[in-house]
Amino acid sequence: MKSKLLEAIILRENNQSKEALNILEKLLIDEPLNGPIYYQSAWCCDNLSLEKEAINYYQKAIKFGLNQTDLKEAYLGLGSTYRAIGEYILAKETFLKGIDCFPENNAYRVFLAMVYYNLGEYQKGMELLLQLLAMTSSDSDIQLYQKAITYYSTRLEDKW
Repeated sequence: MKSKLLEAIILRENNQSKEALNILEKLLIDEPLNGPIYYQSAWCCDNLSLEKEAINYYQKAIKFGLNQTDLKEAYLGLGSTYRAIGEYILAKETFLKGIDCFPENNAYRVFLAMVYYNLGEYQKGMELLLQLLAMTSSDSDIQLYQKAITYYSTRLEDKW
């Protein structure tokens, strides 16, 4: 099984996701509770623009168990796929779950800001991005104004 899974991963990495998915689907017949196989299948489906199929695979991958690295990526992939098909509430819930499980991963916050935009929560999205920018940027000009950016991030509508 491991050699076939590795073969599928190599195929996916070499832009042969359809071939990889064929191998993975055969593996799932013998191992229907294998989270990593579902995760790799989801990734292949995403590469093939098969978003609805990817969602099913991501959900099963998370349900049946992944190592921490793959789980972190699976939540991001699932949330991003929900967003891509217009399921913004599900995307928001998924990114918030990802933030809860992996608070150090700022990619969730960037994708969550996109979802806030899609939901018409523009101020919330802008606030999140500005705070993230102030907190993580190594740009010396941004760092010079870090306190101001953080302060104004929650006061975008205020006038003085």
